[in-house]
Amino acid sequence: MRRLRDHGLALVFGALLLFALVGQAISGLAGVNGDARDHGLPTIGMGEYLTSSSFAVDVAENWQSEYLQFLLFILLTVWFVQKGSPESKPLDSAGRESDEDQKVGRWARPDSPRWAVAGGWRRRLYSHSLGVTMAAIFVGSWSAQFIAGRAAHNAELIRDLEEPQGWGDYLVAPDFWSRTLQNWQSEFLAVASMVVFSIYLRERGSPESKPVGEPHGTTGVEG
Repeated sequence: MRRLRDHGLALVFGALLLFALVGQAISGLAGVNGDARDHGLPTIGMGEYLTSSSFAVDVAENWQSEYLQFLLFILLTVWFVQKGSPESKPLDSAGRESDEDQKVGRWARPDSPRWAVAGGWRRRLYSHSLGVTMAAIFVGSWSAQFIAGRAAHNAELIRDLEEPQGWGDYLVAPDFWSRTLQNWQSEFLAVASMVVFSIYLRERGSPESKPVGEPHGTTGVEG
């Protein structure tokens, strides 16, 4: 039970992810089969839908925008601050900070990660490992969206007896950028709202909020 408690946040979000994927698969299959019946085409089963470009592009376009959000937030909060927000560093801490502040090298603690103690390329890589990983997942999921999106879009064109699009044509096609930008704008709005709302509003006990009685102008303090 203690292990479950110690990893409760990850487990709950993992369960929510699975629930959402199952719901998306069920509703997505119903939508695809409804569209097929409207066009006098045969319907498909769940297995075929889960391996289809239609399902893949819907999943990938959401994942890439989420990881873009995290990537930009991780990188931009290094240099940019927001007075009064717990999502910001203190106003005088903008930048990479000193080795002492970051507890690396000779300022590392006995229980610090080994690569934080090491020097050279290992410390440099580990110092940016979160951003590098988020960037890799973003690029991978956006590439998956592009590939699956082209396949799904071409399937619709062929069904309507139109010429399918090549890679270059789809790269500048409205379908690709509409899918992309409609997700990006929602992520940017969500982050901006969180940064600003957390200046004035509170959620008692949440690390994403300041303590309930903390003044609005206090920056970089979590509850």
